[in-house]
Amino acid sequence: MERIVTGMSITEVLETMRGNEGYYVTNTARDLSQSDFKNRILLHTELLAAPAREKANYFSLEITGGASVHVDILRKQVDPFLKLELLRDKMPNTMFQTLCRGVNLFGYRPYPQNVIRLTVREFAKYVDVWRVFDFMNHIPNMLAVFEEVQKAGKILEPCICFSTGPEHTDDFYVNKVGEILDVTGDEILLCIKNHGGLGTPKRIGQLVAAIKDRYPDIVIHYHGHNTDGNDVGRISAAVRNGAKVIDAADHSFTGYYGPPPILSVIHDLREEGFEPVGLDDSAIIETSEILRNEREHYEYFESQFKGFSPTVQIHKLPGGAMGSSFEQAVKGDFLDKMPEILHDELPKVQKELGNYWSVTPGSQILWTTAVNNVLGGDRYGNPTGDLKNLLLGKYGPFPFYQPPDWIYEKVFGPDWKKILEEEGGLDDIEDIDIEKERAGLAKRLGYEPTEQQLVTYLQHPNDAVEFFKFEEKFGKVYVLPPSIFLRRGGFKLGETLQFKDHNGKEHVIEIGPKQKSEDGEWKVYLNVDHHEREYSFKEVVQGSVAQEAQLSKEEVEDLARVGDVRAPFKANVCEISVEAGQEVRIGDRLAMVEAMKMQTPVDSVVNGKIEKIFAELGQALKVGDKMIKIKVDEG
Repeated sequence: MERIVTGMSITEVLETMRGNEGYYVTNTARDLSQSDFKNRILLHTELLAAPAREKANYFSLEITGGASVHVDILRKQVDPFLKLELLRDKMPNTMFQTLCRGVNLFGYRPYPQNVIRLTVREFAKYVDVWRVFDFMNHIPNMLAVFEEVQKAGKILEPCICFSTGPEHTDDFYVNKVGEILDVTGDEILLCIKNHGGLGTPKRIGQLVAAIKDRYPDIVIHYHGHNTDGNDVGRISAAVRNGAKVIDAADHSFTGYYGPPPILSVIHDLREEGFEPVGLDDSAIIETSEILRNEREHYEYFESQFKGFSPTVQIHKLPGGAMGSSFEQAVKGDFLDKMPEILHDELPKVQKELGNYWSVTPGSQILWTTAVNNVLGGDRYGNPTGDLKNLLLGKYGPFPFYQPPDWIYEKVFGPDWKKILEEEGGLDDIEDIDIEKERAGLAKRLGYEPTEQQLVTYLQHPNDAVEFFKFEEKFGKVYVLPPSIFLRRGGFKLGETLQFKDHNGKEHVIEIGPKQKSEDGEWKVYLNVDHHEREYSFKEVVQGSVAQEAQLSKEEVEDLARVGDVRAPFKANVCEISVEAGQEVRIGDRLAMVEAMKMQTPVDSVVNGKIEKIFAELGQALKVGDKMIKIKVDEG
């Protein structure tokens, strides 16, 4: 019985699969982390589990991609490439898998072709299986990734994103498979991506059977979520009807919104006469026993809403967005509005916007629109830049039907038809000057960046720079276990922390005193493995300044008309598009802000000259914070 290992070609993989009875399993550790722990599972924990996972003989381990690349640098302070290097050292045979958003890569917006190709080439040095999807199921949006994956000799796994409703027929999906095969050829794996855990087992079985009936030799990989508690049934139906690979996760870490437990799937299918090819049950159990002791440290990141959610069949929010949506609701103080958002407004928005597939970045557009509609009380009255781009067709054509005219008028105003005619359709995003970007990054860092640093920067510029500077100052922190890295409540003077790193080496940290210097910086002293270390921090003053009254939406708009540009809502600055002294006209972009992963342009509503720029890249803005001052042209 030949094991599928890293380095095998797609031809070898397909021949091996077709030559074996039974089915294969992908351990979707990345998806589990995103769906049930807000992507916070640390590299330290993954390294502890790596030897046991290696023995399990999985088809693949999904360990990178999706939002994890961003969260690695933003919340976990770990280089996404270093993560893959360290895991490969402990897992020499297991194929690594990623989830790639096509033209959106591992981000939330369309990228230039040369950025896409450079990113895929660099990650392909570590990643074997490339699951590629587009939330509009628009094949041209995935072509660049398809081509680069195949050039690199890796396993290409294009997706058809699945949803429910009268438009989502077997014929539609079977024809979509045909569109994929027309551009990729036959040597692919095909993923049915049921990111929301939608439909019944019967419905999934019918879809697999319909695809196999038209394309009998195709190898199907079923991916689903267990949000409603019913994905084991859907997996069983998929395998009974010809699916060859399925997704599941380590049982001691499974929750409500991610994949179901691997052992539960195995036991269910074993009763029906289906065996997992080469899988080692004892190694699966060993992995969960290792992880079980880690789970308590991640409790803070589990969803505030416990229990399965069968109402996902109504709101269709994907598993990867469930945890983060509740987190945003807690931080935004609208947790009490969640039932209304999920069960009333979100289904309305889903249908009004064409009943496309609620997965990144489309799911964020639906979610943000529903939240704005409920909290603002004015449906579609506070559109994000991404909603505008969706309506303009910048993400691709609507697959079934256009949103109603009244939404276009509400979002764009009375001239919406003219705007749609002049600005509608996919943009031909020009290649950027990568060497210029490299030079810009070098200037911000003070040294020449590596190719991997450049790739990370091109997708998440501000967060990447902050991470690189953090790592330069504090070193690589992945050796810290979650009990220390995620500890809440601070540390006491004289406290001694003892822990083992992922290699079993013991470490000791002694908490020393702290002193405040004349310039207001705090110096903190630590003994790390009996070596004294000193760290400096700027003091963060909280509560000493009276909070300014929050401006209303109307007040922000009135100030913009006299050249005083303020933050329209709570957001982070992700782009400053102008310079002091620059002439601007009505409609010119001044800046770009980001909230809930959605980017919104801040455009000039006056003609004039940029007098002063208050906002800074990466700055967290409150509603009404000063951004830009424009000297308005007279007359």
